[in-house]
Amino acid sequence: MKKSIDFAFDDHPDGDEDKARMAWAVAVLDDCDGCADIRVELTVEDAGANGTGVAGHLAPGTVRRLRAALAAALREVGEDPGA
Repeated sequence: MKKSIDFAFDDHPDGDEDKARMAWAVAVLDDCDGCADIRVELTVEDAGANGTGVAGHLAPGTVRRLRAALAAALREVGEDPGA
């Protein structure tokens, strides 16, 4: 089973010669042969380069750590990380 949760592009402008625009996707899956249980899959790749990205299979604890890091980054730039 694989269920897509969300997909979007980063907020970097198109046409920057130094940095490519990035696409990201989040899914939940239970068909990772080596994982032993359900994982959250995070995939990142250059926009328009479908199928060439890197997919991470994250355990719930790792997802919580990533969520905490993103909340800390938001606080660092003066934004409320929300709930």
